[in-house]
Amino acid sequence: MKIALVGYGKMGKAIEEIAVERGHEIVLRSTSKTPITPDQLKNIDAAIEFSIPDTVLNNVDLLLDAGIPTVVGTTGWNHALAAVSQKVANKNGALLHASNFSIGVNIFFKVNQYLAKIMNTQESYACDMTEIHHMQKLDAPSGTAITLAEQIIANHDAYNAHFCEENNEKAVENGINITALREPEVPGTHIINYTSEIDTITIKHEAHNRKGFALGAVVAAEWIHDKKGVFTMQDVLNF
Repeated sequence: MKIALVGYGKMGKAIEEIAVERGHEIVLRSTSKTPITPDQLKNIDAAIEFSIPDTVLNNVDLLLDAGIPTVVGTTGWNHALAAVSQKVANKNGALLHASNFSIGVNIFFKVNQYLAKIMNTQESYACDMTEIHHMQKLDAPSGTAITLAEQIIANHDAYNAHFCEENNEKAVENGINITALREPEVPGTHIINYTSEIDTITIKHEAHNRKGFALGAVVAAEWIHDKKGVFTMQDVLNF
């Protein structure tokens, strides 16, 4: 496939390496200093968008207008998902979005949902979460942490919100406390605890490098390039 990389930071470079290894050609590399323009968006089979929240919606608009199947890894734009989904339908286009493209993390998502259902009947346990990312991570809590919290809320009657004090959010009743830490040169860790007076149950995902995220994004692009609609990694992995 001929792939456009919209966002060419550390993740974009990792995606490029994996894509080339899998036989694909990178035909466009875009950064914040060199944003995409409509005249560039020709003869492209798929785009992988890993930019920043301030530019993602404009990028997606241009890519959908050009009829390019698009994989979006940028987080922080869920408020616009309904409008973007409507545009995908209007354009008969294809878009695949995920808060995390790592296959391991998506397995972790399924484990999180299952555990939350089990813990729903265990009133003595309280849930909290910690996420650790690199210093350049702009959103706190991370999109992955928010997805994990939303899964717990959907499957556990004791919780209906989440909050993050590091993001200047006040504690809320029936809320899941997400501790968001930023440390130098760490790919990403997510920890979920259920704690009682007797013991603690913990599940954890720790990325060793960016290769898992990059591989998942390329696999997603391979999967979506001949499809129409709005999808997530759950569709790609048939979970």
